[in-house]
Amino acid sequence: MKINKVMIDCEKVKYPNTGLFSFCTQLAYAIDREKHNYNIEPVFLITSKSQATLHGLKHRLIKWYDKLMFWISPQYSIFHATFQIGKYVPSRQKIVLTIHDLNFLYEKSESKADKLKKKVQVNIDRADYLVAISEFARQDVLNHLDTQNKPFDVIYNGCTFYSGPQIEKPLYLPNGEFIFTIGTVLPKKNFHVLPNLLIGNDLILIIAGNRSKYEEKIMKVASELGVDSRVKIIGPVNEGDKDWYYRNCKAFVFPSIAEGFGLPVIEAMHYGKPTFISRHTSLPEIGKDFCFYFDYNFDPEKMRFEFKQGMDEFKNRDINTQIEYAHSYSWENAAKEYCKIYNRLSDSSTH
Repeated sequence: MKINKVMIDCEKVKYPNTGLFSFCTQLAYAIDREKHNYNIEPVFLITSKSQATLHGLKHRLIKWYDKLMFWISPQYSIFHATFQIGKYVPSRQKIVLTIHDLNFLYEKSESKADKLKKKVQVNIDRADYLVAISEFARQDVLNHLDTQNKPFDVIYNGCTFYSGPQIEKPLYLPNGEFIFTIGTVLPKKNFHVLPNLLIGNDLILIIAGNRSKYEEKIMKVASELGVDSRVKIIGPVNEGDKDWYYRNCKAFVFPSIAEGFGLPVIEAMHYGKPTFISRHTSLPEIGKDFCFYFDYNFDPEKMRFEFKQGMDEFKNRDINTQIEYAHSYSWENAAKEYCKIYNRLSDSSTH
């Protein structure tokens, strides 16, 4: 039986503690586990600094000259571009393009958004098969770009749950009950609306993730509200620490206004935690009725009411259905769907 050789772009694993890092690493290992079931021979495109991250997987290193003219051997019939504006999209192979989001439409100025739209469109033009990581992202693409009636599926991301040893003391050990959130500390995460939830109680807010200047705005809001001593921005955390914060938090809060998927929401539900999210972009699609929702415009008083109401309601919920739902997001399922697409494209190229 024919073996289909597929090159998969994992260049983004050079950015640890990001969603693209998780997507590339988890999907790479899942595809490697499924390869024999689908007669796939994958090779993963990475930088030299990322070799340890994808340890044990067959890979090709990106060299400096690849940035000038990217070429891969004709033996690889399929190339999977895993990011909508990735640098490496060859011209000879059949292309699968994963589109995570068009968040720039909501974050950037009109001129910058137009430039990024053009870059995504170039890759769509070169692609043979399109995949979005949520129905919201798919509809965003259909509404703003020309897909030329190319096949366009939704394949949800998986979620890998921590199975290592439980630690006793994390990076920052709170001295009381706390609410938790995680994500790169950028304006689109909207974390500055969260200190408002600390009014009228003794809760601590812990924000984990890669840091940026945006944290100055978060702390300014916290200071104005008189709760800055209880807002802790702790930077990126390892998996053991993240597990501790999820296990021990009173609630998980995620008010992001621009998400293609929203992996932390699935993680929090896995831990059986009351999970409060925004109604923006893909989050209602992922959270469904298992999550509680903040006011669309994040009215402070209404947010506090919604938080209290949700916490009271959660006491009477059966969390087992929530946990089962979280576990339905599997990297194995995602890998199987991608492998089917690789084979579909390979078969079509032989006719």
